[in-house]
Amino acid sequence: MSASQERQVRFGRRTVVTAVGAVGAAAVLTACGGASDSGGSDTVQPAGEGDGADGGGAVLARTADIPEGGGVVFADQGVVVTQPKAGEFKAFSSKCTHQGCAVKGIADGVINCPCHGSTFDAATGAVTGGPATQPLPEKAIQVQGDSITLA
Repeated sequence: MSASQERQVRFGRRTVVTAVGAVGAAAVLTACGGASDSGGSDTVQPAGEGDGADGGGAVLARTADIPEGGGVVFADQGVVVTQPKAGEFKAFSSKCTHQGCAVKGIADGVINCPCHGSTFDAATGAVTGGPATQPLPEKAIQVQGDSITLA
């Protein structure tokens, strides 16, 4: 085999190894990105009314849209809004404090992270099950009439 043919073979192998590595990295990143979890209709909803340009003041949802004992994740705003008790609304960062995955599947007073199984209290954001060790940071919201907005 000539030197130029040998270089072509090595280049071909490098290309294959690089491509396989890139596919593997893409698969890992996709898995950590919070793939669809059919944990119920209350897991992810788009933003509600308002211009949403700065996030503040835009209507996230109507109070009737947030189930009692559950909640809704607003991925674009990075917030999860819960209703632990009738008429009581709380908001937290939707980013899990373990490795930053988006939380989903809020039900029975628990916010779930689908990536590694961390759970958080829907009323306080406190960790109820690891591997996360830090609570979800609270976010400021305003409830006026039947509208919930970021403060």
